[in-house]
Formats: sequence, structure tokens, C-alpha cells
Amino acid sequence: MTNRYNREQMAARVALDIPEGAYVNLGIGLPTKVANYLPQERDIFLQSENGLLGMGPQPPAGEEDWELINAGKQAVTLLQGGSYFHHADSFAMMRGGHIDICVLGAFQVSVRGDLANWHTGEEGAIPAVGGAMDLAIGAKQTFVMMELLTKQGVSKLVEACTYPLTGLACVSRVYTDLAVFAVGENGAQVIEMVDGLTLDELRNLTGVPLSEYSGELEIR
Repeated sequence: MTNRYNREQMAARVALDIPEGAYVNLGIGLPTKVANYLPQERDIFLQSENGLLGMGPQPPAGEEDWELINAGKQAVTLLQGGSYFHHADSFAMMRGGHIDICVLGAFQVSVRGDLANWHTGEEGAIPAVGGAMDLAIGAKQTFVMMELLTKQGVSKLVEACTYPLTGLACVSRVYTDLAVFAVGENGAQVIEMVDGLTLDELRNLTGVPLSEYSGELEIR
């Protein structure tokens, strides 16, 4: 199989589904790339767990201000009108339902929208769930951005998570290098696939029941 979205294309695809006026948190790692592809014609407000609102894209190489970083310790920019505030206020914003969308990475997502993204049981792994738990449950919608298969070819979209859970039934969309899925009470539904991939091939890759998406494509 040769047709896959690369990580930049995945980030651009997620950005397309973030609507005007949304307050958004981008999780550590792969989701931070989404900031570089948000449509300039839309007013979208990026929040960072460490106390930023109005965060912009990454600065050009050599122009970093290392006192201006996101939660993953990456240099970022601040848009006009952006603000800084206390870490506790940031978590109050996350826990209080004031984030419209969070975009997180994952080790596994179940067809019902359960999320496992903090521990695989490997020695030396980070021993705490961190702010992902607050975001997954506190945000109005949780999107996951991940490669569909592990390096061993095992699907990360699963019938039931086997890794420790971050949140139950919290994920609504999963953006991968091979397809975009809606997950939830109706199971896993395929919104779109890369060119050349069929639904039956995708079923074989994931090993889970898949149906074509029948809902509205607009983000509420």
C-alpha cells in the first residue's frame, strides 16, 4: 500500500474540520502540527495547557523565543490579542467545558470512542495520565490524530482498548494516515479514505466492524 497521508497532510485535514470561532487545545506531539494549517480566514483561538490563549503557529527557525512555549516545550508564537494566565486558570478552562475541540494523539481508540493515550505498560513510560484526562472529558469534542497501524502492523482503532484508559466514550473523530473515522454509539464509521483503498481492505487492516458514515459532515 503506497497511498497514505503524511503527517503534514494529516494535520491539514484536521484543520479543515475546525470551525470559525472555536476554542481549541492541541495535545503534545503530532497534534501541534495542526496550528500550522488553520485557515487564515477563520478566527480560531488556540489554548495551551500551560496558560496561553491566542497561540499562533511555530516561529521560523532562528526566531524562537524560548520563554514562549506550548505544553510540549516547543517554541510558539502569540497572535495579536493573545494572553497569558496561570496554570490553574488554564485547567479551570479545560475542566469547565470552555474548550470546543481538543486534538490528542493516542495509542488506541475504541469503536465506541474510548481513549487510551498515556501508557502502554512499557518500562520507562510516563507514569501519569496528565492533562489529557481533563481535556478528553472537559472539551465539547475530542478529535484523535494518529497513524492507523503500529510499526508492527497492528490497528490502533480497536473493538475495545487494552491499554489503560484516559477517558470513556469521549472521542468523536479519528484522523489517520489512511482514513478519517467517526466513532461513538454507532460504532466506527468511515468518513473518507485515501485514494486506492477500499472499505473491505480497511476492514481487513483494522479487524473491526466498519460502515460508511451516514451523519452530517458539519462540525457542531
